[in-house]
This record gives sequence, structure tokens and C-alpha cells, in this order.
Amino acid sequence: MTLNLNPLETNLVNLVIVISLLFWFLRGFLGGILERRRAAILQELQDAESRLKTATENLSQAQSELAAAQQKAEKIRADGQARAAGIRAEGEKRTISVMAAIKAGADADAEADAARIKDSLRREAAMAAIDKALAELPARLDASAQAKLIDSTIKNLENA
Repeated sequence: MTLNLNPLETNLVNLVIVISLLFWFLRGFLGGILERRRAAILQELQDAESRLKTATENLSQAQSELAAAQQKAEKIRADGQARAAGIRAEGEKRTISVMAAIKAGADADAEADAARIKDSLRREAAMAAIDKALAELPARLDASAQAKLIDSTIKNLENA
């Protein structure tokens, strides 16, 4: 086999021309396609970065709102506990005052009953003493002593 170095016979010139033309045409065509694809990828990256930035801002805002809501919930819980303690203390005070009033009323009723019973016993004792005195009086007093007693009682009544 021999090497043919004649450029016209080997179509070397034609191949160089065809390859040069293809390179020149394809460079513009493929370069344009690649440039558009590069621009599209860059735009998508910028959009992704923008969405990431927005999502990060939204997350930060949501976290701050969550923290504020948690603080508000804690404050509401503390206020509720304070109100419950206040209501409980007020109820206990009211119960104690009602119990004291009931005890005072019971004591007053007991004292009134005791006074009424004492008065009743005094009346009964006085009536019994009067009945006894009236029963014994006729035996102890004769007519002259009765007259003196009546006169002395009348004088006492006149002086009073």
C-alpha cells in the first residue's frame, strides 16, 4: 500500500473546505443554541435564588410570628392562672365570711334561746314562789298581820 499525497486525488481540499464550512455554520448555530441554553439555565438559577430568598424571608417572618404567638399564649396562660387564683381566694374569703355569719347567727339564736329559757325559768320560779307564798301566807298571817301588811303595801304604793 502506498501513500497517495496528491491533494486533488485524495479530495483533501474538498474535505478541508467542507469541514471549514461545517465548522463555520455549526459554530453559529450550535453556539446560539448553547448560548440560549446557558441564558435559560442562568435565568432558572436566578429564579431559584429569588424563590429561596423569599422562602427564607417567609420562614424568618413565620418564626418571629410563632415566637410572638408563644409569648402571647404564655401571657394568657399566666393571666388565666392569676385570675383563677384570685377567684379561688375570693371564693375562700366569701365562704369564710358566710360561715362566720352562719356561726354568728347560730350563736345569736343560741343566746336568744338561752335568754328565753332563763326568762321562762325565772317566771316559773317566781310563779312557784308566789304560789308557795300564797299557800303559806294564810297560815302565817292572822287578821291583824294581814291588815298591817295591806296598810304597808298601800303606803308603799302611795309613796311610789
